[in-house]
Amino acid sequence: MNKTTNLQIHVYGPVPSRRLGFSLGVDIIPFKTCSLDCIYCQLGHTPKKTVRRREYFSSEEILAQIQKKIDSGEKIDFITFSGSGEPTLNLALGKIIKEIKKMTRIPVAVLTNSTLLTRKSVRKALLASDLVIPSLDAASQDIFLKVNRPHHSLKIKEITESIAEFKKDFKGEIWVEIMLVRGVNDSPSHLKKLKELIKKIDPHKTQLNTVIRPPCEKYAFPLTLKEMEEVRNILGQSCEIIGTFRIGEQKPSFKDLEGEIITMLKRRPMTLEDISISLGWERDKVLKSLLQLIRKGEIRKVIHKNTSYYEPS
Repeated sequence: MNKTTNLQIHVYGPVPSRRLGFSLGVDIIPFKTCSLDCIYCQLGHTPKKTVRRREYFSSEEILAQIQKKIDSGEKIDFITFSGSGEPTLNLALGKIIKEIKKMTRIPVAVLTNSTLLTRKSVRKALLASDLVIPSLDAASQDIFLKVNRPHHSLKIKEITESIAEFKKDFKGEIWVEIMLVRGVNDSPSHLKKLKELIKKIDPHKTQLNTVIRPPCEKYAFPLTLKEMEEVRNILGQSCEIIGTFRIGEQKPSFKDLEGEIITMLKRRPMTLEDISISLGWERDKVLKSLLQLIRKGEIRKVIHKNTSYYEPS
């Protein structure tokens, strides 16, 4: 059987997103199942890159967990497919999106690394969503290999052409995200190539990001705000530099605070403030739970760029 039989937690949050407000994360891929091994990934190395699509988990189980969260009454601005792997690797993605649209009017977003958009079946699966955020960190194959370390079958030229092709048929919005790593993909010559590709794709938004959370590789350094602004000047003032999350707090709707914290941290490292805002609990109470989890050996605190993050041990 392809499907995992053990009960899995596929829904996490809603977590505070710098772009999507309170985002209910939906994770439909086993941990680090991906077509890339990006040097900036906050989840570590991809042990075995793949481009094979499978229905990894029960769609009914995933949908039941989503429905339960919707029924909880928590504030949800987007239902977002992201998490611990590349969501388009799941064969059931299109079916799951269509079923969500029957449940609720909450918009559905898909964060993708873009690599499987070369397949017509994947582009078709995404048509039912409201927002697709494809990554585009490289304009040439050599930079693609340096920053994204792709599966051997992937070619950046084919991927960028497929994003443009998808844009023609998609009725929702496309926001292209560019993750910038100092000294890797931020040279003026490379940025000019990216500008040409963005013009060809013609997305609704182009969003500039840089390394915020602890990356896979220690040499994956972020750009400063001034450097990000210089990049925006090259790519065009219409580009957005992704800001920080500043939306009002959630109202807590659960009792197992430690369990909720662990569930979120399995998807990405988070700060105390991130966790407090997302779960709607006071900072002191969250900190107490974090310290307790550290004592139990279930999580650890790491320092990255003078900021404290919490992640699984």
